[in-house]
Amino acid sequence: MSEPRRSPGNQASLREANRGRVVSAVKRHGGLTQVELAGVTGLSPATVSNIVKELVATGALHATPSTSSGRRALRVTLPHGLGLVAGVHVSPRHLRLALSDLNGAVLAERHMPLARDHRADAELDKTALLVLDMVESIESSMDEVLAVGLAVAAPIDARTGMTARGGILRGWDGIALGQSLARRMDKPVQVDNSANLAALAEHRSGAARGRDTVVTLDVGNGIGAGLVLGGHLFRGHHGIAGEFGHTPVLPNGPLCRCGNRGCLEAIAGAPAVLEGVRDEVGTLKLADLILRAMGGDQVCMRAVADAGRAIGSAAVGLCNVLDPERVVVTGEFARAGELLLGPMRHALESSLIVDVDGTPDVVQGQLGEKASVTGALALAIEAVDVTRAR
Repeated sequence: MSEPRRSPGNQASLREANRGRVVSAVKRHGGLTQVELAGVTGLSPATVSNIVKELVATGALHATPSTSSGRRALRVTLPHGLGLVAGVHVSPRHLRLALSDLNGAVLAERHMPLARDHRADAELDKTALLVLDMVESIESSMDEVLAVGLAVAAPIDARTGMTARGGILRGWDGIALGQSLARRMDKPVQVDNSANLAALAEHRSGAARGRDTVVTLDVGNGIGAGLVLGGHLFRGHHGIAGEFGHTPVLPNGPLCRCGNRGCLEAIAGAPAVLEGVRDEVGTLKLADLILRAMGGDQVCMRAVADAGRAIGSAAVGLCNVLDPERVVVTGEFARAGELLLGPMRHALESSLIVDVDGTPDVVQGQLGEKASVTGALALAIEAVDVTRAR
């Protein structure tokens, strides 16, 4: 029996879907040859070639001659001058912003410390002004800004778009941050948890690039996990997957800010670690603790190592369930390098059900403290319909 003929409507829908696959691949990878596009989209080279020609003609894509593996090829990117996106990362103590084109090239950045008990409305007002400042610094206008990505150190309920209960940003619970910032800026705003966006950035352009299954642990004042499964960010049913810091690790242990006892964050998060050394070395910031540990201070070295062991032990269950290729550590604590990663790695190797050869790599993130804001830029770029941007 012959296959049923596709109706014109079905064919048009298929063409539109294929165009979307090609554009999404270019956004994700920041530029690919047509052969590479065929590989990542699963489309035939002929189909990719036709779609690229069509989208180049309309100005949605840009193609330039290049050499790939010794052969001449066309490299496909998004056009320069198509528009701008802004990325914002709000953490308990810092506000970081970046402005980029649609290929992810950063054109301006801003960073400032925040007061301990900063308020959402004040910081959103400040964010809108700083985005305008960045735009004006490159002699552009807000008309060129097509979308904004916002990374926040809080779980985001996918059903409501609101910050869920229990985030580390005190006073930020139950706020529709995307809507609030969109009203201030008159721009579409995409919001996600900062650990998710750190994972997205490291997967696109950092230590997890080319890996299909990766756990990214964002370790600082809080401890969050970003999960890349099958090459895609996994957010869970409600959008709040990855609250790794609230894994119970010590029955009847220290009281956690979530109200439970013995959570990982209450043992290995920065506030707990700093409190643990206060009697011996005085009041420190996390950056000071790390510097002293790297300088050989035995008390600080032991505190960092203890945190690493606790995180590694808690990650055993996660790795047994997900079987990741790599564990990437980001956040301020990652600056401790092997002082933190070594004990983490040893704890994993000691307890995983696989043999040592099957233990995932444990590595430091490559994007440093810019990982989440870089992920916020990527989130904003994904939201732009480049076929309508001109």
